Amino acid sequence: MDKKIPAGTWVVVADGSGARVFRNVGSDSALALKQEALLEPEELLDDGPSGSMPVEQSAGHVDEATFAKQLAQRINAAALKQRFAHLVLVADPQTLGQMRPLLHKETTQRLLGEIGKTLTNSPLEDIERALG
Repeated sequence: MDKKIPAGTWVVVADGSGARVFRNVGSDSALALKQEALLEPEELLDDGPSGSMPVEQSAGHVDEATFAKQLAQRINAAALKQRFAHLVLVADPQTLGQMRPLLHKETTQRLLGEIGKTLTNSPLEDIERALG
């Protein structure tokens, strides 16, 4: 990403099985991420993905799509509660694609950018480098 990431920005690093929520506790010019939350899928059998899923989808794919929906809903709720002013999403392309249509207008207005990479289990330094 070429844009500056303002202090206080939420950086959500996700894949189909979990997400880490960071906040930039540094400055606009010196990124310093602090992990604030670890999000995992909840009640996948009770929820289900959004939209229709092709019949040939495996249970794992359905679970990943369901988690992408849950994550989008959580981010939307936080945006509506003014919990962050800016957002950067880092996720594998499939998860990003599943989340994008579910993001509320309040969320998309705060979205500074997206990075289509799987970095959920990566060290903090790798995540900061990908954003730099």
